[in-house]
Amino acid sequence: MISILGSINMDLIANTERLPGPGETVSGRHFATAPGGKGANQALAARRAGAEVKMAGAVGSDNFADMALELLKTSGANLENVKNTDEATGTALILVGGDGENMIAVVAGANGKVNSDDARSIISQMSAGDSLLLQMEIDAETVKTALEAAREQGVRSIFNIAPMTDDAAKLAHLADIVVANETEFDLLIGKGTLSDEDRDAEMERFAETHNRSVVITLGGDGVIAQHEGVRYSAQGLEITPVDTVGAGDTFCGYLTQGLDAGLDFETALSQAAVAGSLACLKPGAQPAIPTMADVKSALSN
Repeated sequence: MISILGSINMDLIANTERLPGPGETVSGRHFATAPGGKGANQALAARRAGAEVKMAGAVGSDNFADMALELLKTSGANLENVKNTDEATGTALILVGGDGENMIAVVAGANGKVNSDDARSIISQMSAGDSLLLQMEIDAETVKTALEAAREQGVRSIFNIAPMTDDAAKLAHLADIVVANETEFDLLIGKGTLSDEDRDAEMERFAETHNRSVVITLGGDGVIAQHEGVRYSAQGLEITPVDTVGAGDTFCGYLTQGLDAGLDFETALSQAAVAGSLACLKPGAQPAIPTMADVKSALSN
């Protein structure tokens, strides 16, 4: 069983020929709405990968609430731990440039009401050996409570430190597995932008110092990891990205599903890397998340 404690958003997505600079206005080519939020994205990815999933979080009592939960509902995810609040449902304002790169502004809304009581509640429903997936779009104290409770309960914790903050850096050592992209990991280490060789060395040092596993996604260059004293790497697919929004969340959901299902670390990592690549081939975060059938087909080609 996988439980995800995290954000639930409605994504408002505008496609532009290129991303604007500071103070610049550019013309949009297409607008769409889609369910999002890093927590909900990761929950849907784990569910489409085949896991039994419980989502814990919050939405508002507005028109966006049902829309934000629509794909999770149809996927069969357990939403009994999603509460309604008097805040607006969280929103993400997303610009996607012609090269598939993006820039995002997130308004927390109801996500700011997810608290330590919610963390303790979801973990009390878990058993030793279950998996908990967390991110940083909810209150840091809530994340801390969840990580500490997971350790006491014997629950495997996977912590995606995005969006990277000072709080995320303070909490990373509490998780069993830390997932970051290369920029986030460099910020976590606090030594400026690292070379590939230095990043490898710092990854190994962090894992050994804190007795934790570390996974670093590298975009088109795949993923590297340090797990139980062994360095791993995996490649995604050679693709021309349409939209990279949600690719990291897809990776996290698939990695968690693979480990929860008992796959060896290398296989789980490779499967997640391919899933992350496939998520870049369609617009939007949740609509682009592949099914396990899609991933297995890509792996067999």
